[in-house]
Amino acid sequence: MSRDLNVLGEPLTPCCHSPKTGFYRDGFCRVGPEDTGVHAVCAIMTDEFLAFSKAQGNDLTTPRPEFGFPGLGPGDRWCLCASRWQQAADIGIAPPVILSGTNERALEFTTLEILRQHALDLVH
Repeated sequence: MSRDLNVLGEPLTPCCHSPKTGFYRDGFCRVGPEDTGVHAVCAIMTDEFLAFSKAQGNDLTTPRPEFGFPGLGPGDRWCLCASRWQQAADIGIAPPVILSGTNERALEFTTLEILRQHALDLVH
């Protein structure tokens, strides 16, 4: 179990175990000193976001077995870089988020209010 906190100030819950997500591939959006990309936002992939990410040079759809990466499709949960998620939010295509699985470090790049607008696990 992770001791990190989510954006609600509560213990961080798992984002996804299938596929194993997170910088540390432990299912959590934990952020440590090695994670310079700050993979903090637990998001549910959409076609629109996946296309945007690929256009930005980060293809999340193509499997990369050499890295244990199965490739993602719509509906998959994944720990996204907080800056990329905010970039998508700025242009209106941010994927939905799970606040309980989103690391508090995401708040360095966005606000709780913006995250709540995209949250699936909290009444607005």
